[in-house]
Amino acid sequence: MFFSCFFGITMNVAQWTERVCKELEKADVHFGHGTDNAHDEAAWLVLHAVDARTDGNFNDWGREISDSEEARIDRLLQARISHKLPLAYLTGTARFAGLEFETGRAALVPRSPIAELVREQFCPWVDPEKVRRVLDMCTGSACIAIAIARYMPWTQVDAVDISRAALDVAVRNVSRHGVQRRVTLIESDLFHSLPACRYDLIVANPPYVPGDSIEALPGEYRAEPVLGLVSGSDGLDATLSILAVAPDFLAPGGVLVCEVGESEHRLQEKLPGLPFVWLEFAAGGSGVFVLTKDQLESAGPAISALLEERTHVV
Repeated sequence: MFFSCFFGITMNVAQWTERVCKELEKADVHFGHGTDNAHDEAAWLVLHAVDARTDGNFNDWGREISDSEEARIDRLLQARISHKLPLAYLTGTARFAGLEFETGRAALVPRSPIAELVREQFCPWVDPEKVRRVLDMCTGSACIAIAIARYMPWTQVDAVDISRAALDVAVRNVSRHGVQRRVTLIESDLFHSLPACRYDLIVANPPYVPGDSIEALPGEYRAEPVLGLVSGSDGLDATLSILAVAPDFLAPGGVLVCEVGESEHRLQEKLPGLPFVWLEFAAGGSGVFVLTKDQLESAGPAISALLEERTHVV
């Protein structure tokens, strides 16, 4: 045990958080699946182990921790350090846009700067009151779809993913948040099996990691389903397909919001004439663009030509 030398010495939540923080700082672990630093992750780990609130409202840091809780902390920490798993997979939950979601290795850990847009009801890029139908493409655990349904309760949201296993997690999250009547889960390879429909807003967080880069990622990312991460040799296969088809599913005046992460520069190089609006976020994050239906339609020939060119690459 990491902390066997401390057993028999009663410590409180704050003291255990500091000790776990020090162990995480010494270990070769990567942060980025809900936290970006050792102290926040240590607090998340300890609070979960003692069945305390992890929503930022816990304030009983002086509470003493029992022997059984110490043992749970130690087991979680050993697993976190030894197996390089994201903490969300060990605790079974993660927070996104202020809401708690079930997590599992069948779906990516909920995380995206799009959470900030959801909280702001996608202003100023849409008039929220005019948004009635929303499509969440590559939904995974359905965290974005559900958050939209909660923050914009007048909307109907279709949530699409190719992975049946990920959608099984999504089903439980939809039930968890009581939005079964407003979030519809659809198994489809992007738009392929999607019924004809027009959406006021399409939100997409497709896979965007280049295939030859996956082995260079920290172990925490490689623990996630590769289907949700990798998209062709340059990471752009899914994104380009979405750009090509999205205007057919957008209503007049509709908007596409899409995250491409570190593939931002590669996408701009491939389509230099497309007027991407790249968003900035108060809480950090990048690689999210906005395009309108009209802009996508105008760029249609260039996108089609690029897809045709890629199809014939030997």
